[in-house]
Amino acid sequence: MRLLLIRHGQTPANVAGVLDTAAPGPGLTELGERQARAVPHALRDENVQGIYASRLVRTQLTASPLSSERALDVVVHDGLHEIEAGALEAKSDESSIKAYLDTIIRWGTGELDARMPGASDGHTFFGRFDAAVAEIAGAHDDTVVVFSHGAAIRAWVGARALNASGEFTLKNPLDNTGVAVLDGSLAHGWDLVSWAGTPVGGESLVDRAAPDPTGEAVE
Repeated sequence: MRLLLIRHGQTPANVAGVLDTAAPGPGLTELGERQARAVPHALRDENVQGIYASRLVRTQLTASPLSSERALDVVVHDGLHEIEAGALEAKSDESSIKAYLDTIIRWGTGELDARMPGASDGHTFFGRFDAAVAEIAGAHDDTVVVFSHGAAIRAWVGARALNASGEFTLKNPLDNTGVAVLDGSLAHGWDLVSWAGTPVGGESLVDRAAPDPTGEAVE
């Protein structure tokens, strides 16, 4: 099957550079709404069988235009939500951002016992995201679109794609409505076919002024 992991459209927290992972989370900015409206045209050649989103409002709002265009319901799955920031929630200072990203980097090197301050460890994150993908893959045999989050997509693809690494996904940005395309199955694993770090609607939908800590490249 073909798995399209799409990051949600821009939110006010992305503009402010704030770690915002709690439910239900913010909605979309005006730019974020335009990014969402560009998704159906960008996926016009895809045979979409299913549309999934996390429990956070921003993914569901981003999925809505594609849902309307394809007449497919958006299925909300708890396992697809963002990596919880815990004690770092609502922080925007450099040390907090570094602590959040450093924990994810440790997960990518196999240190799954590392715990996000005040939140869960890597075992918990990969356990829930793996379970979500397994359930989705078990229900479809063609293209599925999953609307999720910057850190979650980057961490999961870096750990689970057979031909990619955590270093690759963290060093390459994933802007709002950027998409990772994977082909594969539960039995054979997943190959990363493409990594489009910019919005699916093109460069005109990029906000270069936004700090966006979970989407920017990690040096």
